[in-house]
Amino acid sequence: MSGVWVFKNGVVRLENPGSDSLQGSGGRRKVLIHTPSNEVITSYAVLERKLSSLGWERYYDDPELLQFHKRSTVHLISLPKDFSKFKSMHMYDIVVKNRNIFEVRDM
Repeated sequence: MSGVWVFKNGVVRLENPGSDSLQGSGGRRKVLIHTPSNEVITSYAVLERKLSSLGWERYYDDPELLQFHKRSTVHLISLPKDFSKFKSMHMYDIVVKNRNIFEVRDM
């Protein structure tokens, strides 16, 4: 794994020069999959329905972000308001906080 670890705004991420965070190996795009239904998450409306069914509640505090919190945990999922800015780092955040429910795949 090559690249540079960058710490910005309290978040650590690996940046690979010359590559988009949505691009996988061979230039393939990464997508978030809801594994129980094998459904590709294509919008925030679809994602919100899946997260709600898992006990996540929407927060409306920040108009620039979509935020979800699960009462039984300290976890908070923060996503950019614009779905076109939904990157692989956001997808992996959802995967880590919902083990065996979501996965990231190359398309």
